[in-house]
Amino acid sequence: MQGTTLKQIRTVIGADTGAAATLTGKGVGVALIDTGVAPVSGLPAAQIVNGPDLSMESQAPDLRYLDTFGHGTHMAGIIVGNDTATGTKGLAPGVKLTSVKVGTANGTVDVTQVIAAVDWVVKHRNDDAANPIRVINLSYGSGGTPNTWNDPLGFAVEKAWQAGIVVVAAAGNDGNSAGSLANPASDDYILTVGATDTKGTVSTSDDQLTSFTNLGNGGKQINVLAPGASVLSLRDPGSYIDATYPGARSGDTLFRGSGTSQAAAVTSAAAALLVQARPSATPDQIKNWLVKGSVRVPNGIAAILGLQEISVNGALARSTLTTTTTAQSWMKSNGSGTLDNSRGDSRVMMDNTPLAGQRSVWGNLPTTTWAARSAAGTAWTGGVWMGNRLAGDDWTGASWASRTWAPAVWSDSTPWSAKAAWSDPSWAGRRWTGRSWTAGSWSGRSWSSDDWSSASWS
Repeated sequence: MQGTTLKQIRTVIGADTGAAATLTGKGVGVALIDTGVAPVSGLPAAQIVNGPDLSMESQAPDLRYLDTFGHGTHMAGIIVGNDTATGTKGLAPGVKLTSVKVGTANGTVDVTQVIAAVDWVVKHRNDDAANPIRVINLSYGSGGTPNTWNDPLGFAVEKAWQAGIVVVAAAGNDGNSAGSLANPASDDYILTVGATDTKGTVSTSDDQLTSFTNLGNGGKQINVLAPGASVLSLRDPGSYIDATYPGARSGDTLFRGSGTSQAAAVTSAAAALLVQARPSATPDQIKNWLVKGSVRVPNGIAAILGLQEISVNGALARSTLTTTTTAQSWMKSNGSGTLDNSRGDSRVMMDNTPLAGQRSVWGNLPTTTWAARSAAGTAWTGGVWMGNRLAGDDWTGASWASRTWAPAVWSDSTPWSAKAAWSDPSWAGRRWTGRSWTAGSWSGRSWSSDDWSSASWS
């Protein structure tokens, strides 16, 4: 299987002709909340910075910030990659990418880590004045189907949207009959993306909705589609997916991946191109232009439902019209709902004990208190989130291009289990220490989660 190249995708989404052909995303910051990025040669070091590592691997210095899963590197390659070995370039090769790591070697992440990451991006979106963060890519989805009016994760992404950041989320990979979108793709305000199969051609006439894409049933429906089948992007040698799916490798540097994750990354890149072209545009305008400038998919379920595939040139054409974009007026979340509703069946497990209730990985998290502080911009103070020391207090490095957000040792943390006699050899005295968090300690037997939206690696 050859796979779909990023050059082909660029043609499919109308980014290589007309006004779009001159756009690179230069001057635009994109935050990738994912499993980290690996320092592979195909990622231009001058355009990658590390935000805080909020993953369970952050306490192991040899794993900190790195992509041990392989998912984040694949997304980063779609957006900003520059693989000189094959000539493969990302769809927005001029952006500055800030990686905020939340997932581990088997993809494990709790919804509270994602919430903390979104909060951090909002707080630090203007740290680099030359490349303010205007897009968040969330190739992630929990199994939760919460009430939209009080969902904590929905509240977090809505606050990012209101702060001028386009939030792009994967629809989920549970199939066309899933009945609902993944969370937070189900939030009405943000931009929700499903995946098309381009059949390896550059024409949209044979494109069709992938069978793995979630569809809404009575609630929010997908906003746009983008290529997401067998996408060739950067390989992360030695990562979980690289070791588990060797048949997905293409040469030494590329890897094939399918999912609404990949479609979301394609759309985040397109959004960055639009922001470069229209820097004063609001997230509502970017969303409106992408939706109304998209191209009809003439086949199968997509045609029946009227789903359309993004076109950068189509969106640019919409942006020149004199019609005013009506601000979205959906009911907003107040953030007070339960974290378990946000999690749904996506639970982080430790020896069959799930993280549950109004607790984060780091301790108690009353959502009403958090929502008030998030709205006030005080959830993060330096490297402290909601009273928990998660990272250092500032950037390290001589220039923005080489900066990394400083790490910190997490304090002793009461395990989320209510058991009085908690015992596990990996926890080394119930402390979050570098000795406890090694690559060997956290295997798929101990930790499980289905949060990452990647349907297959083939």
